[in-house]
Amino acid sequence: MPETRSVADAPSPDRVLIVGAGIAGMQAALDVADAGYDVLLVERRPSIGGRMAQLSETFPTLDCAQCILTPRTVEVGHHERIELLTHSEVEAVEGEMGDFRVRIRRHAAYVDWDLCTGCGLCQEKCPGRVPSEFERDMGERKAIYTLSPQAVPNKPVIDPEHCIHFLRDRCGACAKLCPVGAVDFEQQDTIIEERCAAIILAPGYDLYGLEHMPEYGGGNVPDVIDALAFERLLSSSGPTAGQVRRPSDGKVPREVVFIQCAGSRDPQEHLPYCSKICCMYTAKQATLYRHRVHKGQAYVFYIDIRASGKGYDEFTQRAMEDERVIYLRGKVSRLFRRGDQVVVWGADTLSNRQIEISADLVVVAPALQPHPETARLARMLRLPTDEHGWILSRDANAHPVETPRPGVYVAGAATGPMDIPETVAQASGAAAQVLKRFAARRRGRSRPTCPPSDPTPD
Repeated sequence: MPETRSVADAPSPDRVLIVGAGIAGMQAALDVADAGYDVLLVERRPSIGGRMAQLSETFPTLDCAQCILTPRTVEVGHHERIELLTHSEVEAVEGEMGDFRVRIRRHAAYVDWDLCTGCGLCQEKCPGRVPSEFERDMGERKAIYTLSPQAVPNKPVIDPEHCIHFLRDRCGACAKLCPVGAVDFEQQDTIIEERCAAIILAPGYDLYGLEHMPEYGGGNVPDVIDALAFERLLSSSGPTAGQVRRPSDGKVPREVVFIQCAGSRDPQEHLPYCSKICCMYTAKQATLYRHRVHKGQAYVFYIDIRASGKGYDEFTQRAMEDERVIYLRGKVSRLFRRGDQVVVWGADTLSNRQIEISADLVVVAPALQPHPETARLARMLRLPTDEHGWILSRDANAHPVETPRPGVYVAGAATGPMDIPETVAQASGAAAQVLKRFAARRRGRSRPTCPPSDPTPD
């Protein structure tokens, strides 16, 4: 049976529950904690950072994503007012604004994090290897692992579905070699019951899978990858240490085709909405590819360019003019393998020509869609969603971070696709709304009450 830690009978504190520890959840947590209030930050993965932890550089400045993210993850991990619960999920929420009662399941890591020093010896000696989800299956991880070298907390977890000890009752190398005896194969899930006054949801987004797009090979054509996988190829901490190499044979691709609006803006076959950030990150990836492979040629198939942020349009123009990325206005109708290359059939509507390119690598920019956790949280909290699963705010223009349920707020890509600056701004907005509520409550509690006056004599 899982252990239970409960504070359900304690008075409701001015504490905030934040679900999701990507850049949105971390920004909201830091804003609230720096204002002097306690934060309970729950993240389903073993470490914090979210999607931004998988990026190489950010647009339009090409700043290192880790250089921006790592100081924040460290600050969140060490902040005295932030209680961090990673490898955890919110299972139930009851109550109302000012007094929410929350049930959280902290999954067994099979490692005692209080004893673990993060030395990494267990991972070094583990014989079990499986494809890494963090590396988009282009690299491997051990059965006992941390998500990345910069992980916060830098403590490993054991994957029981691939651990030899759990599968065959053999091995146990990690337990034998751990110098502090932190490995605990008998560890159980922990149920934590907490009370909080407000909730901020920051579950993030997911990518529309290649398996849904047969026109692009359905995920079965070698050297056809999604944009997040290409981010890992560009990253110095990725599976190729920042060198652009084809997954199939490790060769440096000399011609790369980028396909925008894959699964987006396609109401007949896929999703009807624009995913908002694809134009910019495609321009960034094509630029970085040219920086890595100077003699390489990049092609971008697009419908139109939607680059509306500060410096965004200039950035895409630099990709075309300075980096000589060839932009082809039209959609790709089909791609298939021929020999060791991927043949791309498309159209250039500006020149009214059919295009065939024999590419070494194809990078698909898939639609952004709600994270599966979003639907579960919306059902749990009885929040409305649109037909695609994005949470609906109380008013997209006047109240973009408030939900129809009082005391519950949204941040980042819970309501739809958005880039990092907009995500950070919205997270700070959600935190500001919570702080406004807390300040009003404190003023109400501290307001002196006047004794009843004596009746006035006739």
